[in-house]
Amino acid sequence: MTSPGTPARRAARLATAGALVVAFLLGSAAHPSAAREPAADAPPVTEAATVVPVQTTGPADKRFNLILLGDGYTAAEMPAFRADVDKHLNVLWSTEPFASYRSYVNVWAVEVPSAESGVDCDPSLDAPRRDTPLDMGFWGGCNAESVQRLLTVDSAAASALADLVPGSASANRQIVALANSDTYGGAGGTYATASGGNALSSLVTPHEIGHSLGRLQDEYDYYARGVPGEAYTSGEPSSAHHTLLTEEQMRAQRAKWWRWLGEKSESGGVIGRYEGGMYSTKGVWRPSKHSIMKTLGYAFDQVGREAMVQKISAKVSLVQGHTPNTAAIGGDRTVWVDTLHPLGGELSVAWQLDGRPLPLADGARTLDLRRLGLSPGTHRLTASVTDPTPFVRDPAIRSSAALTRTVSWTVDTATTTPPDAVRPAFTSHTGLQDPVGAATVVHADTTHPAHRTLAVRWSLDGRPVANPGNDRDLDLRTLRLRPGAHTLTAKIAGTDAELRWSVDASPAQAAYALSKPLRTVHRPGRPVEYVYDGPFTMKLTARDDRNGYTVTQFRVDGDGWQTYYGWPTDAEAPYRFTPSGTVIDDLVHGKLGTPRAVPWDDATPEYGTHTIEYRTIDSAGNVSSAKRFLATLLAPGA
Repeated sequence: MTSPGTPARRAARLATAGALVVAFLLGSAAHPSAAREPAADAPPVTEAATVVPVQTTGPADKRFNLILLGDGYTAAEMPAFRADVDKHLNVLWSTEPFASYRSYVNVWAVEVPSAESGVDCDPSLDAPRRDTPLDMGFWGGCNAESVQRLLTVDSAAASALADLVPGSASANRQIVALANSDTYGGAGGTYATASGGNALSSLVTPHEIGHSLGRLQDEYDYYARGVPGEAYTSGEPSSAHHTLLTEEQMRAQRAKWWRWLGEKSESGGVIGRYEGGMYSTKGVWRPSKHSIMKTLGYAFDQVGREAMVQKISAKVSLVQGHTPNTAAIGGDRTVWVDTLHPLGGELSVAWQLDGRPLPLADGARTLDLRRLGLSPGTHRLTASVTDPTPFVRDPAIRSSAALTRTVSWTVDTATTTPPDAVRPAFTSHTGLQDPVGAATVVHADTTHPAHRTLAVRWSLDGRPVANPGNDRDLDLRTLRLRPGAHTLTAKIAGTDAELRWSVDASPAQAAYALSKPLRTVHRPGRPVEYVYDGPFTMKLTARDDRNGYTVTQFRVDGDGWQTYYGWPTDAEAPYRFTPSGTVIDDLVHGKLGTPRAVPWDDATPEYGTHTIEYRTIDSAGNVSSAKRFLATLLAPGA
């Protein structure tokens, strides 16, 4: 792709070196990157930049770092950038596996006020060029040979801003640049981009991270929008979620997603074999009808989710620290391992001595060797840390370094451990500044005196909480909290060291507003029914007593939950249901009944009665119970 003829200070070319080749935004075209090279005479972009820690879960060099940049936001518009960041993040955190592994991620916002509002060539090639620090622009950087939706960014400027985050590097970060625009656009790769204010923009981010981090492929059956893809003619794809095999062959060969076949898909339907993907309509199959890698707003199906868990976990180490093991340790001390703490469940720790399990110690992060009655001589001690998440079924992934780490020590009973001056204290813990949700695993790590095992005691609303085994984590789901606000406390036994959290156990409440029906039907024991003889609209809103963007979701007839985004052309407009769907920019939205993504999908209208459910996911991660209503669409002449 060639660069446009813009002025010298905005000269840009698409960077290809090291770029991840991914498809851009619902398959409008394939591009090497969203990056553009910088203008030669641009001043240092870092001069006016402010790095804002949005979420800190640990040192940057021990976490996966998501770095959000803004372009085209003036100083007066910086609150709008912060609101866009909040929305993008909460949509991301509502999506598994990011919801469960949010604690593996640090989030940073880099604020750089723009001299002018907006970005280049928005929405057309003849639109004004804007003076902005990241030189973001539609049409691939104002390139007449590109497409409007390709939103590029100055790669050197983006890297310079990301480098302001101490401890972040290309290997442990993902850059996402948000443009101050309501126009639909973005791209994936090392420098992912999205429009900050478009209705669909927050749904682009998890999809693009699926590419750049998860190495997942697009499941579209087209390469350019509005043009059906040709038949796939190559060999078995290397992609984990595409295949030429039948279900019987997958099972027989124990290949691809055979372990998930027949299960209800997280994105709707069941895991099986659906034709189309990798820009081909025929000859290649994917696991589910519409995962997030095919249609924005749906979940990762189990196959994509498993891949994402592996890739997220590979960016960090399950073992964050441990008793030094470079030399033999004495049998008169306490041995310890510090682990990561997924929000979705506790890691498991299994201890062995000389190859024999120590079941009474399993789960604990500390082990007092004095209680083992060691025979004189040397021994081999190991601690194996494993993530038991049900999101992973492949033993090879489970046993990989991403999900299993082992630490070993040589214990010599002839070695005497000298006294130390380590004082009991908390070292790391779940953040205290924001309320935690009722389905959260909260953690509190401590210092490690060599001759003492520190115990963490938990209480809820002043009452002790039993927490056998691993006392560094407390899974709030086990407490079945009643709705409302609670106070959670962790204390190191025998000391004054204490941590205190506010617990939000009340999900946000959702409400719907529909266009006027022909009639409303109330029947005992059934949800309220609204009868229409044509298209109707639905607007979902949410109300929460806490700060932060609340995600609303809906599903039709038990299909996959879809994040509500308003309408593609206007985030404030209600969602529109029609018998066959509405074609917008060569994609189909709002078909009542069986979803339809592209114009050549089955457009047969599904009249009759449909169940529409809706729910919320708030900023603390609480998921509300689903509520429902019925919508009946009358056939013409009925």
